Amino acid sequence: MKKAFASLFAVALTLTLIGCSDTKTVKETAETKSAPEMANTAEPVAGATVSVEGTKTVSLANGAKVTWIQDNAGEKLMPRDLFSDASDSLYESLNMPKGIPASVSTFLVQVDGKYILFDAGLGAWGGQQLNRLAALGINPDSIGLVYLTHFHADHIAGLVKPGEAGKTEKVFMNAAVYAGKVEYDAWMNDIPKNDLQKDIMALYKDSLHLFAFGDTLPHGVLAMDAVGHTPGHTAFQMANLLVVGDLMHGYALQKDHPEINSNYDMDKAKSAESRKRLMQYASDNNLLMAGMHLPPPGFAE
Repeated sequence: MKKAFASLFAVALTLTLIGCSDTKTVKETAETKSAPEMANTAEPVAGATVSVEGTKTVSLANGAKVTWIQDNAGEKLMPRDLFSDASDSLYESLNMPKGIPASVSTFLVQVDGKYILFDAGLGAWGGQQLNRLAALGINPDSIGLVYLTHFHADHIAGLVKPGEAGKTEKVFMNAAVYAGKVEYDAWMNDIPKNDLQKDIMALYKDSLHLFAFGDTLPHGVLAMDAVGHTPGHTAFQMANLLVVGDLMHGYALQKDHPEINSNYDMDKAKSAESRKRLMQYASDNNLLMAGMHLPPPGFAE
């Protein structure tokens, strides 16, 4: 934790992931933590009566409200060369020569009087999340849980901010952070260039909980296998919401051609399988998909 924050974010540009130790599994902790320990009381409903640029709020079947938060500034286009699996003719059929519309997004859920954040975004690497939360009237201290789909820098860097003497500080002082054990173990043991991830996880080690695929997490959130993009890439279901993380980087292309991967996908065969399976699952169960790189406003049916 003694490395300068700027240096850590230089490492983050590689988009590699995780590390740290001294954590507890969900089975050891999730059912033993009381509600006050897991989440603070939520403030007024996010986005229900407030119009904030870069956000959209919808209601779920269980009465929860989910707010899409656009973390990137301006327009984001995924370039042609990100999709090496796609033929020129297929790509050209999209008629999107400048790139495929996308975003860097996080999702805020208000349920049972608590706030849950799915992924933490870019942070000091150009992230707008804290500005959006402030515009919604939400203090980061009100976030009680953060669920991470995976550990790429554009999903975890927003957990921290620059502090004094170049050290990092927590952004979400009262949040329990939930991460997949498969993801955690793979990157801690096997993947190099993970200094940023190790430092962030170390900072949150006292509130870090590891889960397995199939676990039901606080507030009825189901952790689902979405591996391929990363070794432990996770989707989350809450009621009729399916948070799919980085299942798709180019929605306009991949919604009709789930066999097409992005070059960010670490295991392309598994990524394509997860994409086909979860898109079919969402269709079969009439779920609303929330994706971290879907085009604005971040939702797809």
